Amino acid sequence: MASIFTKIVNGEIPCYKVAETKDFLAFLDVNPNSKGHTLCIPKIEVDQLFDLDEPTYTGLMEFSRNVAIAIKKAVPCKRVGMAVVGLEVPHVHVHLIPLHSMEDMRFSNKVSLAKEEFETIAKSISDRL
Repeated sequence: MASIFTKIVNGEIPCYKVAETKDFLAFLDVNPNSKGHTLCIPKIEVDQLFDLDEPTYTGLMEFSRNVAIAIKKAVPCKRVGMAVVGLEVPHVHVHLIPLHSMEDMRFSNKVSLAKEEFETIAKSISDRL
C-alpha cells in the first residue's frame, strides 16, 4: 500500500508545495513544530534514509539544503534545524524546522495554522528558491 507521501506525490492528496524537481518534493508539514516546518522527500517510496541509493541520498540532501536556505530567508528564525526520524510515515522524509529555541525540535510541541497561513508560508518559501 502506498504511503501518504506517495499519495501526495501522485496528486491523490493535496499539499502545500514549496518546491519540486523531477526526483524530489518539498511541502509544509500540516502538523508543524513551528511556522515553516517543511518536509523534503524523494518521489520514490523508500522506507529508510540509508536504504536510498547514493545518488538519491545525496540528491535529497542537496535539495533539502536549497529548501532550508529558502526557509531561512522566508521565515524569521535563529536557524533551520534538520531531523530525519521516519517512524511515523514509512517513506524517507527530511524535516526542516525553523528554530527559535530547542523546544522547536520537540515533536510533541505543535503549532496550529489556518489554511491561508500555510498557503502564504509555502509561497514565501517557494519565491525564495
